[in-house]
Amino acid sequence: MTIISILIAALFTENFVMVKFLGICPFLGVSKKTETAVGMGMAVTFVMALSSMITYLVNHYLLEPFQLEYLQTIVFILIIAGLVQFVELFVKKSMPALYNALGIYLPLITTNCAVLGVTLLNVQYGYNFLYSLLYGTFSALGFSLAIILFSGVREYISEQSVPEPFRGFPIALISAGLMAIAFMGFSGFSI
Repeated sequence: MTIISILIAALFTENFVMVKFLGICPFLGVSKKTETAVGMGMAVTFVMALSSMITYLVNHYLLEPFQLEYLQTIVFILIIAGLVQFVELFVKKSMPALYNALGIYLPLITTNCAVLGVTLLNVQYGYNFLYSLLYGTFSALGFSLAIILFSGVREYISEQSVPEPFRGFPIALISAGLMAIAFMGFSGFSI
């Protein structure tokens, strides 16, 4: 039951983008087209899942035994930065079109507060290795769900007649706000 509750919380009731408002920069910047949103979702999923695993191991076997917990944030950022560099090199070599479409937002995964947030929340919630991995993966899938849904909304809106003052970014922010309200509706569920 705990795994199901972690899944539902990470996807809906505690969605990093729509409820916790973490990871907004790539959410708004890469969501104009569904293809780039899917690519960003995959990259963030890989980084969040792997960083959850690695930071758990580093924290549990290195920082806690030597009472260096005060270094968590710095160490976790360094781990995330290394993983993002790996992802960036992989995407650049294997998918150059996606690499060009993601632009500056791919290396910005390093500073994506959703990625750092999931690693710190794993420690705060006291999750073991398996739950840390699952929470990181499910949270990344929640990020992917939000960005892909939002890209679909933005593509639909771009083809519609929108009043002049609301064209472009203003209607995108209004749409994101309405989506956030919809996701906040899930917070009434209890597991």
